[in-house]
Formats: sequence, structure tokens, C-alpha cells
Amino acid sequence: MKTYVLRLHPGQDLRLELVKFAQENDIQAGFIISCVGSLKRAALRMAGQFGPVASFFEEKFEILSLVGTISPDKPHLHIALSNADAKMVGGHLQGGSLVDLTAEIIIGDLEDKVFRRELDTQTGFPELVVYPRGE
Repeated sequence: MKTYVLRLHPGQDLRLELVKFAQENDIQAGFIISCVGSLKRAALRMAGQFGPVASFFEEKFEILSLVGTISPDKPHLHIALSNADAKMVGGHLQGGSLVDLTAEIIIGDLEDKVFRRELDTQTGFPELVVYPRGE
């Protein structure tokens, strides 16, 4: 496994920067090990929403958890956030989620695997399929 450390700055888009970083570093089977930081705007696709629909939250949030996989096709990321009143919100991380002060992220990449997203006829969604790297 190869590991990467990435720090994002105020105003950067969390999801878009992760995608860009993965492309620049040829991450083929990535996953989030750790993420601490804050957002000033969260764009989330909530449970039961389909397509590129996003709910926007314009307030300061602490990132409590960011988990998911990063494939050459696209990432599948879930985030849990807490506001100043200790109320939580979470969902699929979408583009438009802006860093407030910082986001410190550790990414792992399985060097012998490739993650792909392929249509699963049972779920109707592109789901994770794992291949050996080099095939």
C-alpha cells in the first residue's frame, strides 16, 4: 500500500481536489484513511436522492468522518459533519463542499488493485468492482 498526505486550504472544493489529486498521482485503488478539518459549505446527496441532486448547507462544520473509495471512474465518498450546535448531518459528498480553515487528508492506494465502477443490474447503480492491477 502506498500512502499520501494532502492538505487543503480555505475555499478549496473537497471532492474536486480529491479527484484532481487522485488523477495527478495515478491512484487506482484509493481509500480515505483519515480526514480532519472543517467546511464552510457542504454539498451532500442525501439518502434516497438520485442523480446529481445536492442539498446545500451554508454554515461552518467540523468534519467528523470522511470515508470511501477513490477509483479512476469516480470516488464514492460519505461525510459526517457537526455544526456549532453539535447537530450532525451527513451524506454523499458532492462537488461544491468548500473547506473553511483546512482539511488534512491521508489517502491509501492498494498498489496491486484497481477499483472500477460498473453497472450492477441488481442495484441499478455503478458499484465497486476490484481487479488486479496490470490487467
